[in-house]
Amino acid sequence: MKLNIRVLTAFVMMFIGFSAYAQQQDQPDIFEQAEIEADKLQRLLGLEDWQTFYVDSILKHDYSAMLAEYEQYQKAKVSNSSIYIAVQDKWRDKMDEAFRKVFNDEQWAKYLKNGAGKAQKGREKRKAKAEGKK
Repeated sequence: MKLNIRVLTAFVMMFIGFSAYAQQQDQPDIFEQAEIEADKLQRLLGLEDWQTFYVDSILKHDYSAMLAEYEQYQKAKVSNSSIYIAVQDKWRDKMDEAFRKVFNDEQWAKYLKNGAGKAQKGREKRKAKAEGKK
């Protein structure tokens, strides 16, 4: 258990460090990353232009909100990795909830089949585990 927490903490810290490093480099910013992801989903799911617009808007809003929440915890010097993971899970759930409203049934099934379903199950497990500890 302690090893898992250490690995998870290391992963979150690497993610935060990589994010800071990427911002210093000429890596795409959060809005460019959202556009890249929206284009990828358009190709993968066969989205129409209006759907891609909504997906892009959802990603830009939610990624920005997630990063803002991360920054609040960083400024408060929070080092508990489970809090950062909970933030990420919360915003990924919100993204999926919004995507469900935009995608038709066939696109939603394909989205779930291409990794989102497994990610949702992982978030549900983490949430159940966290609620079990309380």
